Amino acid sequence: MITYQIEDTSFHFGSRRLTSRWIKEIVAQAEMRLGDVSVVFCSDPYILDVNRQYLGHDYYTDIITFDYCEGDVLSGDLIISVDTVRANAEEYGAASFDEELHRVIIHGVLHLIGFDDHTPEDQAEMRRQENAALELLKTLA
Repeated sequence: MITYQIEDTSFHFGSRRLTSRWIKEIVAQAEMRLGDVSVVFCSDPYILDVNRQYLGHDYYTDIITFDYCEGDVLSGDLIISVDTVRANAEEYGAASFDEELHRVIIHGVLHLIGFDDHTPEDQAEMRRQENAALELLKTLA
């Protein structure tokens, strides 16, 4: 099950059904089963607090992924700062805030699937997977 929550922001996420269908398709393509995924949309101060408290990092970020996967069952929490996503959409020239937000959501899902982004090669593969997923989203809309 995929759930959506709002913490410390007035953000409204209107494409829950489409996004859930999309995530389920990506998980199925990875030959995994969907467990419990929680997507939490929050503010910069909220994600900074989570980053400090749980990871010992003192900086803002667009997403923090907590992986609770067991075997082929994909489960986890995606904590997403809509403030940073909005700033990054502008800074990186995304087509829209929604596109950047979906890129960040699927980035977290890809981490849960097992993709990493520590090396330049991993980053390139992650970006390829994100782009393919975003193309799939267009076909589902």
